[in-house]
Amino acid sequence: DRKIPNIGLISVKSGLVEDYTGDVLKDLPVLKSNDTAVTSLIKYKEFDELRHWHSGRPLTEEYERVQCTADAKSKDPAGRRQIQKLQAFRHFYGSTLEDTTSKLIVHQKDVSGSANAAVKKTQKKHKSKAEIIAEENNRRLRAKEEKKEEEQWKALCMRTEKEIKADVTVGINKLEKFLKTLKSKSVKFSVEMTGLSACLEVWKEHCRTQGNKDKDLSKAVQVMRRIHILLEKYQDMLEKPHLEKLTKCLRYLGFENLACSLSGQVRESNDKKISNYAIRVGPARFQLQYMDYYLLREERHDPDPRVQHFIPDTWQRELLDAVDNNESAVIVAPTSSGKTYASYYCMEKVLKASNEGVVVYVAPTKALVNQVVGTIYSRFTKKLPDGLVVCGVFTRDYRHDVVNCQILVTVPQCLEILMLSPRCQKWAKRIQYVIFDEVHCLGGEIGAEVWEHLLVTIRCPFLALSATVSNPEHLTEWLQSVKRYWQRTENRIERSSTNSEKNFTRKYKGKSKVQEQKQSYRVRLVLYEERYNDLEKYVCSLKSRDFLIEHCHPCAALTVNHIENYGIPSDLSLSPRESIQLYDTMVKVWQEWPRAQELDPEAFVSFKNKVVIKKADVRKYEQELKKELSKWIVLGQRQKVDWLLEHLKPKPVDCSENEKWKHFASFVNKLHEMDKLPAIFFIFNVDTVESAAKNVFLYLLKKQRLIQGLNVEKERNRLRAELGKVRKIVGKFNPEDTKKVNPSKMENIVVLLTKKAQLEKRLKGLTDIPSSCTYADPKAVDEDTLRKIFYRLRFERRGYLHQRLALRGIGYHHASMASKERQVVEMLFRMGYIKVVTATSSLALGINMPCKSVVFAEDSVFLDALNYRQMSGRAGRRGYDMIGNVFFYDIPMPKVERLIKSNIPELKGQFPLTISLILRLMLLAAKADDKEDAKAKALSVLKHSLMSFRKERYSQILKIYFMFSLQFLIKEGYLDQEGKPMGFAGLVTHLHYHEPSNFVLASFLVKGLFHKLCKPIKGSTVFSEDVLEKLVLILANLFGRKYLPACSLKYKHTFCQSKVFLEDLPEDFAEAVNEYNTKAEENFAHFLLTTAKLADMEQEYRLPLSKTDFTSKSWHGSELASYLMDTTKSVSAISPFACVSGMTDNDLFLGASINKAVLRSLGINVTNCPLLYLNKYDNQGRRQPLNAYALDFYKHGSLIALTTDNWLNEGDAYYALKEFLLIIKSIGTSLSELCDDPNDNVLLAFQQLGEIYTEKLYCI
Repeated sequence: DRKIPNIGLISVKSGLVEDYTGDVLKDLPVLKSNDTAVTSLIKYKEFDELRHWHSGRPLTEEYERVQCTADAKSKDPAGRRQIQKLQAFRHFYGSTLEDTTSKLIVHQKDVSGSANAAVKKTQKKHKSKAEIIAEENNRRLRAKEEKKEEEQWKALCMRTEKEIKADVTVGINKLEKFLKTLKSKSVKFSVEMTGLSACLEVWKEHCRTQGNKDKDLSKAVQVMRRIHILLEKYQDMLEKPHLEKLTKCLRYLGFENLACSLSGQVRESNDKKISNYAIRVGPARFQLQYMDYYLLREERHDPDPRVQHFIPDTWQRELLDAVDNNESAVIVAPTSSGKTYASYYCMEKVLKASNEGVVVYVAPTKALVNQVVGTIYSRFTKKLPDGLVVCGVFTRDYRHDVVNCQILVTVPQCLEILMLSPRCQKWAKRIQYVIFDEVHCLGGEIGAEVWEHLLVTIRCPFLALSATVSNPEHLTEWLQSVKRYWQRTENRIERSSTNSEKNFTRKYKGKSKVQEQKQSYRVRLVLYEERYNDLEKYVCSLKSRDFLIEHCHPCAALTVNHIENYGIPSDLSLSPRESIQLYDTMVKVWQEWPRAQELDPEAFVSFKNKVVIKKADVRKYEQELKKELSKWIVLGQRQKVDWLLEHLKPKPVDCSENEKWKHFASFVNKLHEMDKLPAIFFIFNVDTVESAAKNVFLYLLKKQRLIQGLNVEKERNRLRAELGKVRKIVGKFNPEDTKKVNPSKMENIVVLLTKKAQLEKRLKGLTDIPSSCTYADPKAVDEDTLRKIFYRLRFERRGYLHQRLALRGIGYHHASMASKERQVVEMLFRMGYIKVVTATSSLALGINMPCKSVVFAEDSVFLDALNYRQMSGRAGRRGYDMIGNVFFYDIPMPKVERLIKSNIPELKGQFPLTISLILRLMLLAAKADDKEDAKAKALSVLKHSLMSFRKERYSQILKIYFMFSLQFLIKEGYLDQEGKPMGFAGLVTHLHYHEPSNFVLASFLVKGLFHKLCKPIKGSTVFSEDVLEKLVLILANLFGRKYLPACSLKYKHTFCQSKVFLEDLPEDFAEAVNEYNTKAEENFAHFLLTTAKLADMEQEYRLPLSKTDFTSKSWHGSELASYLMDTTKSVSAISPFACVSGMTDNDLFLGASINKAVLRSLGINVTNCPLLYLNKYDNQGRRQPLNAYALDFYKHGSLIALTTDNWLNEGDAYYALKEFLLIIKSIGTSLSELCDDPNDNVLLAFQQLGEIYTEKLYCI
């Protein structure tokens, strides 16, 4: 083994470094200034990110390099037209998201003036004459409106009664639609009473017809529904005659006890005629089992003046209070519960306050960005000074009005660019609120650290929204600690500003109206657990070519051991009918159950003699049953619990994967027959998403051909040909020549026009899709709107396919589609035209695509507890569906059980630092105009990671990682000893999301490898194909790293157009990578050796799965334990169990060995080291080749070839190529700004490559 070199750190004289790592610096060895490691540092000029390296010209901001689609500052007429078209579409798109009547018009107001007016208004004690007149006018208008509605109801009353009696379901639906149009409570009450009378007559007639046969209790449900509504919503309007009517209805249903409790008279009904109409089911059981999802919820009836169109619940008012008080809030509430309303209230508040304030809405996906922008356009308008707009957008693909808008909608990565940019700090101070939608994304594996960075760098209040956070208290406590840090920082700056007029706080507070509002540092936690609609689960399997669809009771997912060890999950909720099912099964399993009578629905304390049983009452019953189920295990009735759970379990039948997909279209049709559409079918493979939608289309097309016969196509072609001839003749006739044409010729023309109309009519009849061969609802969208929507697809590669699918009521949705294609599917689905959508998880995060049913059509490793809850949350459209349906289509039963009973993973945070991030923080601290502000932000990022919250050991590890990262940056020439950026620091930070490739690229430039490669054709500035192909090869090895499985190598000589497997880097470039890796490995190994003292050695000697602890007394004297102890004496930073295999500290200097050797309790792995592996091997030691898609496309320019040869989905391939092109352009732009010589060969080569690649990509 080689001798491990002594660890020594190069000192860094930086206030940021000293403030952050001061407590650990004293324990770390520091090199003297005359040490060779210090004297041999790369000598660069200081590199100013805001200037050219030499010339002094400004360097463009990273956000300015993103394509600008349209900007309010644009003076170009074509650009202005583009803005107008975009705004028109967004208004239209927004109208599909919510009712346009909810649009809010926000006028510009003077802040001080409005504030004074508000004060004066509160001081008034008497109403002015004008106010009295206005109130009188309003009263008169309301009376007039009420009279108009009364007349309208008189005209419809008789017809509505007849419709209800003819078909109670259709009639009641029409009655409820009419009710939604009414404003007068008295008219609504009259309508409800009429509906009750009609429903009672329907029930009585049904009973007379059926006699002693089984009755359809759905008709009785409609009677009870009207009684519930009248007693709950119109209690103040019920008089004695009305109460007598309700009592009579209850007696007809056989609910004598309820009738007595309502009338207050104890009287037994002996009327045999009435008893013939009785249901023969107890009132409590009837309400739970048959009314189920019709049961009412607890709702407030007192309006809130801040909300115009609905009465908010208590928890929603708490959100509005938080916004009014400039407080931050963490909001955890189910999908479709109304949590996002606070976001738009927040936006409205900032828009009303001034023209300077900014609200930032952070969405996790581009699809959600588009949705939020559409909603903003439909809700808000405001007159602003020239150059300012209400809404701006910033994503990786496009941007507009980023710094000149009042509401910026963006994704986390793009907001981080702005927050850490030295030149954008002035804009950042204008931010009044930040709204984080789907904040649980900070628990993900990719990009989670960016959410953390944003939450800790913003100084303003925030709203953090999510439906799936399992430890919201912990999250809130962490965020509150961050706010306390900012409060201390603000107070310190406030104190220092009194001593120095140059302090940034004096500028910050003196110049902007925006910051005059008093900020609160409180972080509220608002929890709401009740879903608006219950979800019921079904397990679907294929049996003898028929579908077996069984209800899956949530408790069926449990086991005795799970209940005993973990309890019943808190979010495992039951519908009312499922609660009854659980009770009945408990009685059946344990007939001597002591509490059977007490928990009988008719005897349960919350139900007894209660006319209106509400959801809250059922929740109490559900909780009592769950407690009793857990208690059975405590009482020693494990076997009975086991029997009960087994009795509830469905018994699906297994079938092959091929059979499942072969009959997928038939399964969709089965759901259509069951009236369970619209539905979203979640599938986790992009190709399968598309093929499944096409299969459903082909199924309907085949069905149409069977109905219409084989001769229809021939007839259509014949009619088209004949119609073409007629049109050609008619087209020659000029209407202005009517007087010149002789009567006989005119007569022929009239005949031809008549024939043309007849042919068009016949052709339309043959062309129109029969209603039985499409799932589309033609009534949902008129033809003009449909034509307008399809017009957006005219230039899209798959526009025609999407149009054909949509006409059959089918669509598919995934992230690799063009945004216009996704928007068309989203709009038509929301409008009710499309009823079947196959999708990946692109529809799981916050997209407003509510549906009646959600179907999990494919098992996948991505189908976990979190995704299950996010996706199933789409089911149950508020205001449309009374219940949501979740179907598992041939998903293995053990997986279904895990999904239902598993808890969502807790948010614990990811490793928050990367070397690129540290460089960006150092650049921010060094180059920002406002040094104090920048330093405070950088310290907040470094000090407040969620991973290290209340874990001092992890805080120490992060500080040491920070110090060793600085050593790497200094030795590689990106920072000087004062922590100031130099060399290629700017280029590296612009490509920060491609670490470690960004550092490797810079090392190639430093070594002059690109200058050796990029030699133009003699006598010109043009480069040969060979040079450019080598350049693409190098860039593909750095930035186009998509691995293929090792087994794919056996197909090497079978491809038609692509080479598929990417060649290795040229030898000199590969040597440079190896040299870079060696330096990174050495630095990282020194870090691991230094942090070894922080490891929890008790945990290190414990096996992770069995928890066997070799330090415990039971293992004292054991030969194995003694051997373990002996082998670790010669090492300092290696896991004891790794030592057994002969590993030593030297193995930490090899990247491939780090994960096997490292101490587990440190929470560190090789991904925290910026290594670029030239070769990657699978678990069997086989080399995995890189996909050569970027180079192959450069050679043949065919997207189809990438799908057939390179195993890429077409959409994925397009976006991967687009990303690759953006990298080429970004590097070219950076080089042009860093280089004095516009004729530099490397610069020209990158520019030429960018032009050629752009031409190839946009020609497909």
